[in-house]
This record gives sequence, structure tokens and C-alpha cells, in this order.
Amino acid sequence: MASIPVPPDAGARSSPGMILERLARGATRAARITHTEHLPPRIGRHADWPEQIRPEVIAAIRSAGIDRPWAHQARTSEHALRGESVVVATGTASGKSLAYLAPVLSALLDGSEAPNGRGATALYLAPTKALAADQRRAVRELAAPLGSAVRPAVYDGDTPVEEREWVRQYGNYVLTNPDMLHRGILPAHARWSSFLRALRYVVIDECHSYRGVFGSHVAQVVRRLRRVCARYGSEPVFLLASATAAEPAQAATRLTGLPVVEITEDASPRGELAFALWEPPLTELHGEQGAPVRRTATAETADLLTDLAVQGVRTVAFVRSRRGAELIALIAQERLAEVDRSLPGRVAAYRGGYLPEERRALERALHSGDLLGLAATTALELGVDVSGLDAVIIAGYPGTRASLWQQAGRAGRSGQGALAVLVARDDPLDTYLVHHPEALFDQPVESTVLDPDNPYVLAPHLCAAASELPLTESDFALFGTAAAGLMPQLEAANLLRRRARAWHWTRRERAVDLTDIRGQGGSPVQVVEEGTGRLLGTVDAAAAHTTVHDGAVHLHQGRTYLVRHLDLADNVALVEEAHPPYSTTARDTTTIAILETDTEVPWGDGRLCFGSVEVTNQVVSFLRRKLITGEVLGETKLDLPPRTLRTRAVWWTVTEDQLDAARVNPEQLGGALHAAEHASIGMLPLFATCDRWDIGGVSVPLHPDTLLPTVFVYDGHPGGAGFAERAFHTAADWLTATRDAIASCECEAGCPSCIQSPKCGNGNDPLHKRGAIRLLGELLRGVPRKDTA
Repeated sequence: MASIPVPPDAGARSSPGMILERLARGATRAARITHTEHLPPRIGRHADWPEQIRPEVIAAIRSAGIDRPWAHQARTSEHALRGESVVVATGTASGKSLAYLAPVLSALLDGSEAPNGRGATALYLAPTKALAADQRRAVRELAAPLGSAVRPAVYDGDTPVEEREWVRQYGNYVLTNPDMLHRGILPAHARWSSFLRALRYVVIDECHSYRGVFGSHVAQVVRRLRRVCARYGSEPVFLLASATAAEPAQAATRLTGLPVVEITEDASPRGELAFALWEPPLTELHGEQGAPVRRTATAETADLLTDLAVQGVRTVAFVRSRRGAELIALIAQERLAEVDRSLPGRVAAYRGGYLPEERRALERALHSGDLLGLAATTALELGVDVSGLDAVIIAGYPGTRASLWQQAGRAGRSGQGALAVLVARDDPLDTYLVHHPEALFDQPVESTVLDPDNPYVLAPHLCAAASELPLTESDFALFGTAAAGLMPQLEAANLLRRRARAWHWTRRERAVDLTDIRGQGGSPVQVVEEGTGRLLGTVDAAAAHTTVHDGAVHLHQGRTYLVRHLDLADNVALVEEAHPPYSTTARDTTTIAILETDTEVPWGDGRLCFGSVEVTNQVVSFLRRKLITGEVLGETKLDLPPRTLRTRAVWWTVTEDQLDAARVNPEQLGGALHAAEHASIGMLPLFATCDRWDIGGVSVPLHPDTLLPTVFVYDGHPGGAGFAERAFHTAADWLTATRDAIASCECEAGCPSCIQSPKCGNGNDPLHKRGAIRLLGELLRGVPRKDTA
């Protein structure tokens, strides 16, 4: 329930510590805060713009209220003006946009005075259409004093056909996304020739979001762009902006294929930040195998949002799902009505799927103070400018420290103090983090993991490149060392044909349709409303079995549907709108075979390995869970065919002597391995930029390929995504954290906070908590002093 009402502007006058103190009133509330980190305010450091920045641009920036740049903005501009690709990786609200806009606007202004031709152009890439639209508004406002010299235009799937020709002919700052570059611009490069010939800068915003398989695809799209630009005589400079990230220059180099300078010292000012870790209490409910269940992060976040709204504290609650955002807003509105009938209308949901004018209205209402709270998906995380917030609630660890700080940074954007609260889900990683704050506050953010050489990614882009311009051996250096080895396979598959010294695309269909850069291969499944025949959207083929099986609850643009039938022959899922009081979670079984061991490291008598595997997976059932409590209502069997996946994995083995030393007998072995597998999957996102749903695992008391007890953790993407490789290289720290997470959990025999998995195909049986702790401890005793893994 909400606390006692306080004046509606109290949040604006209160320090973050005072706001948190009011949230924690009461014995049970105070006990939920496991740690509070206080980050002191920081004073900003100014510099001067480089002399090459046009005075008109500096005047336009000053008219926007910015007299002098921060030091990192000036340094970024200096590198750009020298023709050096650069990545600026600084905190949220540090002014990264201005760092790259100043040299870009100067170049466009120079180009507008060119005696012949259209002058310089620039291309802006954003991971989402919403961010590109936001950036266009920001550029228009900033460049208004420059008149027609700067002509920003969005070119994406929503751009009307009648506008597209104008953008190609006259737009000199074109804002798009990697999908449109892949499917629309590069295949039609001849129509973009004048734009590409004059291309001076390519801006890649929020580049930390290009990770895993999606990031690997984008890296190859960028290489295709560079190749086409070279055909027209241009060699653009790449300007990248990222949230704070580890080794940003290395990640940017892998993304672009070019040497990149990094700017990481943040010279912008920052207000005080109080960051609290919050663990919901245990309930009287019991889950699988009688395990205790915690109150959900959804219910807890709704309570906190209610209390903050009552205090007059402007707050955004970040939620992982669209349904969660809507649910938190609804619960908060109901509880606010019990306090004051004027308050429910001051809390709303904000998520992808809303119309642009709806999102803008919500942002304006939040800026003005008309709205006190938003429950938002990450549609609000990536660069959308929301200033004036007092607090941020994060409902569940978002998967990476980079994303955590990106979300926390939404509060205090005007330099005032702010409060951030991470509410833990009933999950091994969340539970570990709220009890090990050093893992969040004393560790650098993750490196961005991507693998452009993944053959499942590279092959279709080689075909796309050949369809754009015939492919020659001189191009192989651009696309990576694996390119030459793939050419005979592409010829054998009749995808490419060699004529003289070049390979050509000879098919009638478009080569770019070979791959969906956000998908995983295979034809997508169309989601169709049964009663009307209306196409609601599509689901990646790889995700269809787990997300749109018969009986699944499917969410689309804020509406809830039940899947009546999944037709695999026609790739169609028939749905009808419904309002079930539950969510669904698919259950599957998995077997795994080792294809090739690339690297093997002895850990005492045990072995740590990395290599290629083939995974056979079959969805066998689904669970129905109550929305608020997570309580399991029942399980329904499914009859779906198995699927195979060739990917990359890390695995470890133990010997009989190690089992004896760990006091794990044969009756305990299956449960100990199974528990260690679950917990290690839950902990890997702390060490690799992945979500637990990006990876899978298998544990076997006697694996036919190793002839030993073995635990596998594999990438859930064809060819691998780099996550298992990262796990291999950080295995000592990763598995130590896994053991500690299990050992520190207060449950007796295992629960969702330590060793139970929400997607276990065996109903979380068998599991042996104590055996897993002893087994991991014995394995870790064998870690080499200088861990070569």
C-alpha cells in the first residue's frame, strides 16, 4: 500500500537519501534493502571547440544554451575533423550527440557552399526507428539557424514512398537503421550514388546495443557499406556513440573493421546518485518441488512506483516486457486511487508499439510534471531524452551492467541528485547481485561481444555483397579471414557463380532476403488473428516453438492473444484476443553432441573445453503461471518436432576421483550437475553481454563423447554468438561466482533464486544444491594459477 501522502512537489525538494528513507519506512521494508551505494556529484570540465568547427555551428550551439563544450565533446570533434574514426563511450546525458553533431554540421555547412555537386552528406544509424526520429527532431532544432544547409530526413520502413525519392536526392543528413541499410539502401546503391559519393561521416549511435548475432550481422552490413562507398570514391569517417563500455575501441573496430580511437573520460557534471539494491520478501507460496517463492519484481515495483508518485517524485520504472509495463502501471493506478482520486491519471505505461504522437505526449507530460510516473520498456532506454526525473526503478537486472547504468542514468539528467533502485527478480543472477554489490559497483561494464566471422552470418552477406557489386579476391580482406573459405561452399550451393576473376549473384530473388539481421534464419512464422485474418506480426523461426506454440500467451502492441494453433507447414500461428490471468513458459528437452574441440585446458583432473557442438532440442510442454505471484497453475504437454542447432559451447568434465573428493555419490551426481548447469547459465550474463535466454545448457552424468560427467553451456544461435567463448575465457571467475551464488542462497534445498530454472524441461528435477556447491568447489581447486582459459 502507498505511504502517507506528502506535498506533491516534495520529490523535487528532497535529496535522494530522503526519498529512499521514506520508501524504506517500516521494519519489513527496511529489510528489503540489501545495499545502498552513494555516488558523489561530479563537477564538469569545459574545453574549447576545435578551430575547424564553423563559427555558424558554434553560434547555433550557443543559441541552444550551450556556451562551451565538455572536454570529451571537444576531443571527439578533434578526431573526427582529422579524419579519424572515433567512439565516445561516456555516461548517460553526457552530451555524446553534440560531440559528433558539431563536426557533422560543419561538414554539411562546408558542403552547402561547394560550387558543384550536392556537397557533403552524412548517414546516421540507430538501433530503433524511435531513436532515429528523436535524433531528427534534435538536429532540426539545433540546426535551425543554419537554414537549408542541413536537411535531416528519416529513411526507414515507415517513410512514405512519395518522400523516399526526395530523401535520396536532397537529404544530406539521412537517419536510418541497419535493417533499412541492409534491405533498402545497399541493394539500390545506384539510386543513392550521389549521396554515397559525397558521404563524409557515418554516425553509429548506441553502438553497445550491437552485440551477439545481431551485432555480427550489423558488422557485415557496415563492411558492405564501406565497399559500396569505395566504389563511388568516398571513404567516410565513422563516429560511434556508446554507453560506458569496456574496451570500446576494440568493440568499435570489430563492428566497423577500421581502427577506432576511444574517448572514455566523461567530463560532464553529474548530480549525487543513491543506488539501492532491493530484494522482495519470501511469500508463503511454494513453487516446483516445494521451493519457496519470492514476491515478484512486478508487484514490488508497482508498490514502489505508487509510493514515489504519492511523494511527488518523478519516476520511470524500467520493465523487461510490454505486458509487465502495462501491468505495473495498472496496479499503481489502482493503488493510487485508494490514496487520492487525482493521482491515478498521473501514472502511465510507455512502451514500443505506441504511436509516435502517443509517445511524444507521454514525454511532454513527464517533462512538465503532469505525469509523475511511467512504467516503461527499454523503448525509453536508448537515447530518448527524458530529463527532470528524480528516480528510476529497474524491475529485474537488465542483463548487462552497461544497460543497468544506461537506465539508472535516466534520472538526474539535469544535474540534480537522483535515486535508482534495482528490484531483484526471483532468479540466481538477481539474487547474487543484491547480495554481492561489488559485482555491480566495483566492476567495469562488459565488453561488447560479437563475431563477424561467424559463417552463418558471413555467408549471406557475401551473397548480398556479390549482388551489389561482383565479389573479387581483393574484397576478402574487408569481410574477414573466413570469407575465402566460404566461397567454394557458396558456389556448390549455387548461390554464387564465378566468372573470370569475380563471383556473381545469378538468382532472380534478392540476396538480402537470405537473412534477417535480427533473426536466426529460417522462414519467420506469421502471427494471424483467426477471426479476421489480420496479420499481427512475425516471430523468428527459431523462437516459434517456444513463443507461439498451441496455448501460448502472445503479446502484441499491448494486446494479449492466445495461440489457437501453430501450423508449422505453412509457418502460421493462429491467435485470438483474450485476457488470461496467467503467462506461459515453454519447457524443452535437449541433447548435445561434440563436433570439434578447439581448445582444452586441464583443471586438475578435470577439463575445461571450448568448441563446436550440435544441439537437438524439443519443446515438450508449457507451464501456466499467475501474473502477479508467478505461482504455477498447471502444465500442458505439446507435440512438436525436434530441431537441431550447430553452435559453439563451453563444457567441463570431472573424474571419479574428483567426485569422491567432493563427496558426491552416484545418487546425487545428476542433481549436482543439473543444479550447477542451471546456476552457471543464470550467472553468465554477469560476464558476457547476453541474456540467459540467449544461451542454453545440458548436463549429463556420463556423456557419450567425453565418457565423463559433463556440463555444457552453449550459444542459442547458429554458428555461435561469442557468449560461450567469453565464458571459456572467464571461466574461473564465472564458475566461482556460480558456486558463491548457490552457497549464499538462504533456501535449504534449492529455489528459483539459486538453482531452479524457469525454462527447465525436466521440471527442475533432479537438483542437489549441496552437491553442486561441493562439486564446483572441487573443480575450481584445479584452476591453473595463471588461468589460460
